[in-house]
Amino acid sequence: MTSRFVMPGDEVAVEEEYAAGEGTFAEDGTVFASQVGYLTLDDDECVATVKSSNPPNILKKGDIVYAVVADIRKTMATADVVAKEGTDKTVGGETYGTLHVSKISPKYTDEVDKELRKGDYIRALVTETKPSLQLTTKDAHLGCIRALCSKCKTEMVRKGDGLFCKECKYSMPRKLADDYGDVKL
Repeated sequence: MTSRFVMPGDEVAVEEEYAAGEGTFAEDGTVFASQVGYLTLDDDECVATVKSSNPPNILKKGDIVYAVVADIRKTMATADVVAKEGTDKTVGGETYGTLHVSKISPKYTDEVDKELRKGDYIRALVTETKPSLQLTTKDAHLGCIRALCSKCKTEMVRKGDGLFCKECKYSMPRKLADDYGDVKL
């Protein structure tokens, strides 16, 4: 096996000797690096691969993520994933996720806006990545972790199973994470 540092577009092999593996692509009989990293030419398997020393933070099923609710419809919400729990690295790949009304709360709810609102910060679980990013907030530790009052934009505090605005005395229901208000963003 041979190993050396390569950049995207570097010619790394010819297809007659090595097939294009992870981190490479073939064009007109030549294998090129598709990412920055270390090239490995596996003579036993006849495959050229490039392993990144700093791979992108791609989401996968089972990841816990932090997201901002971008839009609310009657039966679904969309959210922009801004971080993955346990890492400071920027999230790569698909970051626009959807939550179906049936995946928001363990209790029955027929309208998303009874559980989440546009602009809410949520902690969610990735349930699918293909064909699109699907999220759920059903578990106790998942749900809204920070919200602003829709009337005066003051940060809301937990009051029972919902939220309360100390400024304008407005109450709103939410699917709250068990640690709402304790999460540092």
